[in-house]
Amino acid sequence: MTVGVDRHELRQIIAGLSEGVILVEPDQTIAYANEAALAMHGVQSLDELGQTVDAYRDRFSLRYRNNNTPNHYPIERVVAGETFHDVVVEVKRADKPELDFVHCLRSLVATDREGKPSCLAFILKDVSDQFEAEERFEATFNANPAPAIITRLSDLRHVKVNTGFLEMTGFTRDAVIGRSVYEVDVLANARNRELAISRLHEGGTIPQMEACLDLPDGGSRFVIVAGQQIELGDERCMLFTFADLELRRKAETALRQSEARFATAFRMTPVPTVLARSQDGYVTGINDAFGRVFGFGEDRIVGRSLDEAGLWIKDAQRLRFDAAMAESGFVFGVEVCLRHESGTNLDCLVSAERVTIDDGDFILMVLQDITDRKHTERELFDAIEAVMADTSWFSRGLIDKLANLRHPGRENADGSMPSLTVRERQILNLICSGLSDDLIARKLSLSRNTVRNHGAALYRKLGIHKRSEAIIWGRDNGFPLTNNEQT
Repeated sequence: MTVGVDRHELRQIIAGLSEGVILVEPDQTIAYANEAALAMHGVQSLDELGQTVDAYRDRFSLRYRNNNTPNHYPIERVVAGETFHDVVVEVKRADKPELDFVHCLRSLVATDREGKPSCLAFILKDVSDQFEAEERFEATFNANPAPAIITRLSDLRHVKVNTGFLEMTGFTRDAVIGRSVYEVDVLANARNRELAISRLHEGGTIPQMEACLDLPDGGSRFVIVAGQQIELGDERCMLFTFADLELRRKAETALRQSEARFATAFRMTPVPTVLARSQDGYVTGINDAFGRVFGFGEDRIVGRSLDEAGLWIKDAQRLRFDAAMAESGFVFGVEVCLRHESGTNLDCLVSAERVTIDDGDFILMVLQDITDRKHTERELFDAIEAVMADTSWFSRGLIDKLANLRHPGRENADGSMPSLTVRERQILNLICSGLSDDLIARKLSLSRNTVRNHGAALYRKLGIHKRSEAIIWGRDNGFPLTNNEQT
């Protein structure tokens, strides 16, 4: 069989293969390329591919992704008679740089009976999709803020690490990549280390477990670690992911300290304080001041509501308190009447607010005993009422102050008396004494119209519209005046 016939039959064999095949003569002529090889270069004919090795080099630039041999194209290595496997290169057309491919290459050298190379085959496989997927995975892996490491299962060495792990631990990338799983121990002090090591060797899933990583600065960091087998290219690997427990541990420590401070403040505060569950109002704790003021011990209060313990005296006050808590979640300085253990009534100011403790909803109530203050106020108001019964012995200024203490709601909005002229005060005094406009005019030697004009100005200042309202206002504010005050 002639060489030409051999080439013809060989071309028939390789024409329909899914792998690309390029045949190269020993003189560096490219003799043949099947349809798959042409498609993998984005060309349609051998002329576009290149008739020689030099022409191929001019039209396509190749960059090794692995198994690099500097300054030698894979096709030149074939011509030199080198046999290689699984060389991955990135291929770009010189005239269309946006068109690129990733090829996995291997070579085949056929020899004649004398052992000399007679046919050189360059076999290609398009792995562009695989490498695009790997690049997407690489980008996602590096961008993921969750710390992660990928370990090759064949030799248990770390092959990838993301920024999250480096930031969490303080390692550099060079200090991790290529190190074994025991040198940079991602399972250090794991709660179930034996199971994790066993699953690692089997390539099985490593369940979540707490571990304490040793850091390069000599410190340590508590984490949750888990492992899942993945394929990285053709390599079986283990993807380790981590959750940083340091912030949670610090938060838990701060919470414990905060709760300890709350417990101390709750116990030591001199004002009676109650802690109750918000859903049912059952008391979970009282402080020492509560026992001193109300006489109840924990055995009488804790586990019951204040109503069940008999502290509320007026149901209306309790219902208003419950409604305010349900609507706004707090009350401030509300006056209520509560019962002492002895049965006596105590006037109190109650303030309350919803709080969260150990993920539970509670009501914190502060009860201020104002019984003595209320008693003193009542005595003062009784004395004022007695004094106001006879005002002939007091000055106008004192009468005003006593009137405001007795009826604080009747003060002017700005807290001061209206500025009345002497004539207006004379007319108001005579109105409150029961005189008509005609009598007032004769008494003050004024015309009836003048009295009416002064009266109108007086009404405007007082914000009233009728003589009867002027009399009421005047008597509430110390009119009619005594003879001394009129002067």
